[in-house]
Amino acid sequence: MSAWLTIVLIVIVLVIVAAILLAVRAGRRKKLQQTFGPEYDRVVADADSRTDAERELREREKRHAELELKPLSAESKAKYSVAWEEVQIQFVDAPETAVSTADELTTRLIAERGYPTGDYDDQLATLSVEHARTLEHYRDAHAISERSKNGQADTEDLRQALVHYRALFADLLGENPVRSEGASTPADEPKVPNQQINNHDSDVAGSRPDATSR
Repeated sequence: MSAWLTIVLIVIVLVIVAAILLAVRAGRRKKLQQTFGPEYDRVVADADSRTDAERELREREKRHAELELKPLSAESKAKYSVAWEEVQIQFVDAPETAVSTADELTTRLIAERGYPTGDYDDQLATLSVEHARTLEHYRDAHAISERSKNGQADTEDLRQALVHYRALFADLLGENPVRSEGASTPADEPKVPNQQINNHDSDVAGSRPDATSR
């Protein structure tokens, strides 16, 4: 075999190997984007490089796989649905207390599902694997709740916090926590003065973009 033919064959093999590696990397990236949705873009934006971001997301998947997650019983779902409706009723007269209760109720639900609740950042990281598309709601709710503790949140802020908490709460519960909603129209839903607190799909969640390839 001549030297030039050997070189050509080597180049062809290298091109094929490179194409395979690129395809594998693209497949892994697509899987991460599908798993983490908008959280993928957030982590990439905060990381030094896309490679570091994707390494972090794979580490989250590993930690998540070590958890012993538990499904909720029908009794637990009913209990949480009743508790959430009570929070919404409480909001009318005591919005700050209602938001604080919503935070505690959501944390209890997170713990009952088997997720860690000690460190807030760890909590977000593990939740992001299966609940990435409602995680930004939880961040927003938590931020408003913290401002509320310092007296820096008005009634509209608190209403939005309850909407945000409800998004993750429903995701973890696996169903709408407001049992009376069903196929009802928005006019049938419980309200605070001049505002809805139930319809997070149209009020807030619909504004969240999914991740897109970069």
